[in-house]
Amino acid sequence: MPAPAPSARLGLVLLLVCGVVTAALAMGLRQSLGLFLAPMTADQGWGASGFAFAIALQVLCNGITQPIWGQVADRIGGRRVIMIGAGLQAVALVGMALSTSLVWFTVFAGVVMGCAVSAAGMPVIMASLTRLLPESMRGRATGLGTAGSSFGQFLVVPVVAWGISGAGWQWAMFGIAAASLLMLPLALPLNDQAARQAVAGPATEERATVALRRALGDPTFWFLSFGFFVCGLHVSFMAVHLPGFVASCHLPIGVGAAAISLIGLFNVAGSLTAGELSSKWRRRELLVIIYAARGVLMAGFLMVEKTTVSVLVFSAIMGLLWLSTVPPTVALCARNFGTRWLATIFGLVFLGHQLGGFTGAWLGGVIFDRTGSYDRMWWLAVIAAFAGAGFSALCRDGAPAPQPPARPVGRVAEA
Repeated sequence: MPAPAPSARLGLVLLLVCGVVTAALAMGLRQSLGLFLAPMTADQGWGASGFAFAIALQVLCNGITQPIWGQVADRIGGRRVIMIGAGLQAVALVGMALSTSLVWFTVFAGVVMGCAVSAAGMPVIMASLTRLLPESMRGRATGLGTAGSSFGQFLVVPVVAWGISGAGWQWAMFGIAAASLLMLPLALPLNDQAARQAVAGPATEERATVALRRALGDPTFWFLSFGFFVCGLHVSFMAVHLPGFVASCHLPIGVGAAAISLIGLFNVAGSLTAGELSSKWRRRELLVIIYAARGVLMAGFLMVEKTTVSVLVFSAIMGLLWLSTVPPTVALCARNFGTRWLATIFGLVFLGHQLGGFTGAWLGGVIFDRTGSYDRMWWLAVIAAFAGAGFSALCRDGAPAPQPPARPVGRVAEA
């Protein structure tokens, strides 16, 4: 796609703003669900483990359905899929608010919400932006989208907390259900249908099954997936267990909350920087540095005394590395496998991230229950970080792999 003319810049700015705000709203609303654990379980008489299982099931369903929604987005356009996801999210939240049994709450919070966040989540939004923008702007766009997600978390979560304290958990949940519908108009500019068709050209197009076989047969796809598994393991382990680790070090509970907030805040800068570098530098080397830096940072953190200052410094630096893996990973997917089926292929890579997330959250709890300490999990995360750097170093970041001969458009329906 050629560089935009001056007259088209306003449209590109609108596209970026809508994409970033959509990602921010989706992430912020999703990350606020943990605030409902205490009031809901107390009011409904449920155990905390039942609520936690529903949210863990949501993460798993998100990962499993992400490639499916990616395939749908590649066929009918990201705009429609995001709108479907926004509607599903509103339905899920209303169902959660009205659930009087843990079974129905698990259905709405785990299954319906898991499908919703896949449809209206970052992979589909990033794939649409990547198709709609010139190549020179793609890294910046994914960086902005990732940063927007964290900034949404930073802004939305306190508002939801204020709503719960002021109006009660049920009305607050109705409120975020209504807020989910704001994604409907925000998705309107993300009309990537024309760009999707232009990728293949008017006469020929690669079938989805051929593109998937090509990706699954390419070692780079698996190296990216294994690296993203490591990313998910780190993110979920720290998001779920960092406050508990801080408490186990006999530090005030507010230090754990501040640590999570700092990670989200500094991730804005980290994601924006990674997005810019993804457009100007080799993505493979950028991923190697990010994963290796995580390993060095965590190892150093384990070796120093745990004080309020050391925890907050660690959190700020980790925030710079938190989701900075996303822009170079999306860029490598687009470079190696093209943009025609990008939502599908990146959705499969993202499945690796969510499997890693499930593993990190679950394994951290198992290790702590059995040993009374998080030390073994931290060292496992350090080893995984250097493994992620190794996998990234093996990715191809030169000329794209040769593609098979294209097939007539009329046969796409056979895929």
